[in-house]
Amino acid sequence: MSKLRTPTISQLRAFVAVVEHRHFRDAAAAIGMSQPALSGAVAALEENLDAQLVERTTRKVIITPLGERVAVHARGVLSELHALGDEVEASRRPFTGPLHLGVIPTVAPYLLPVVLTLARDHYPELDLHVHEERTPQLLDGLGSGRLDLLLLAHPSVPGMVDIPLYDEDFVLVTPPDHALAQRRDVPRDVLLDLDVLLLEEGHCLRDQALDLCREVGAEPGATRAAGLSTLVQLVAGGLGVTLLPATAVDVETGRSERLATTRFAAPAPGRRIGLTHRPGSARTPEYHRLAASLREALRPLPVRIVG
Repeated sequence: MSKLRTPTISQLRAFVAVVEHRHFRDAAAAIGMSQPALSGAVAALEENLDAQLVERTTRKVIITPLGERVAVHARGVLSELHALGDEVEASRRPFTGPLHLGVIPTVAPYLLPVVLTLARDHYPELDLHVHEERTPQLLDGLGSGRLDLLLLAHPSVPGMVDIPLYDEDFVLVTPPDHALAQRRDVPRDVLLDLDVLLLEEGHCLRDQALDLCREVGAEPGATRAAGLSTLVQLVAGGLGVTLLPATAVDVETGRSERLATTRFAAPAPGRRIGLTHRPGSARTPEYHRLAASLREALRPLPVRIVG
């Protein structure tokens, strides 16, 4: 007979946290567990499974190949348990209890005022928790059950449910003395002659900007930034040009007089933003109602409502 013992939920949560954070202290903080308790839970899981899942070094945590495969199953178990909790919560009243909303950094500063006002005014019993993270981390969190709902660029990933909210154009940001400054009809291929500054890897907006550059055969610049605010300051300093989503333009270009905007000729490049959730979630009807409310609340923004 097998010597393997069934892992506990606490052990699985601890191990998945370590896989996501690759650091015992950060993992412990993320799930509200002490570091010794988390380390002990992971060690107990390895003992139960009679397998090494983690390589512990003085500088970092390395997940073994088997550990990576076990993590996939552990996330699935935790996701199903989270769905069970969703089912019970949803059987009571809609828009009550905790809701963990993940938002990408290129959306959060510009849409959160609308989202938080809507939640406060229309869903006062909703315990909303906001998590600003890059797309890969958000999707991992949704799959593991750490997050309930995402606000991000579509399409997300196969197997998840996307609810579109709006489309928005990309706007070219240049120094005010640039030859393209203030124009409203430039073709996409102007990017061929420009030094386009991009975000760091992990931002979906970077990938979208790269796709646009590749579409016209342009080579983006080597300079990278962690956020849109840094990007526009680099443009103001004369290091190149960049692309902003329309919802970010007023906020980001208002920080400096050394910035101007340029609009692309129709059809302008852009992106679609929406909500994403796990299939089969018991809160699916709530998410669709929330999407409908958000569409109405977002109409004053420079976007095209979808749905």
